[in-house]
Amino acid sequence: MNDPVKIVLVEDEAFQRQVVTEFLGKSGLRIIALASGAEFKRAAEKSMPDLAILDVHLGESEDGVSLARWLRARSSRVGIIMLTAVSDPVDRVIGLESGADDYIPKPFDPRELLARVRAVLRRAAEGAAPPSQLPQQRVGTAMLDLERRVLILADGQEDPLTASEFDLLRLLVENANRPLSRDWLLEATSHREADVFDRAIDNRIMRLRRKVETDPGKPEAIRSVRGVGYMFVPPRG
Repeated sequence: MNDPVKIVLVEDEAFQRQVVTEFLGKSGLRIIALASGAEFKRAAEKSMPDLAILDVHLGESEDGVSLARWLRARSSRVGIIMLTAVSDPVDRVIGLESGADDYIPKPFDPRELLARVRAVLRRAAEGAAPPSQLPQQRVGTAMLDLERRVLILADGQEDPLTASEFDLLRLLVENANRPLSRDWLLEATSHREADVFDRAIDNRIMRLRRKVETDPGKPEAIRSVRGVGYMFVPPRG
């Protein structure tokens, strides 16, 4: 029997917590409601949720965007939905760049939230595959060996990737077809925040493209996403 899906809501407004918790509960979902980011971090350190619903504007120094970045740096599998009272499209971009899967402005119809929750959980389930079943992953013209941490080039030679190159390529592969922001990639692979003119991720991407792309000037596997960062696109067939 499969373990029940674990959903955690972080919302500092008591009434909103109650509404979301009761509605999702009546729909057959189990949800843990927390009032602060500190509570969430303590709970996640013990047991990572399958899905986190984060209010962007928490009444504390750390907001939902910061929580999303903290969570995404620790897991590429967990689903993240952002809630906010602000409908500005700029805030939506910031939320998605933090690593969130979806974004819902308040006020929202609880039925819409339920649909979004199920969609994110479904995508996570479809994209999850035990590492033991996929020890190697095709990346452009090369093959990434996840167990040995090497890249097998088109001519059969092995490229011993640097730690930062492997971590970056692994993150891209684990989040196939999902645009990932430069800032998040840098935080997740280097454990530091990006400076305004930081080109570390761009330089690593350029080196990786030379190894895996037929034409690095026209990349097919590691594509640029304007205004966001990069995205890995698996080969067809």
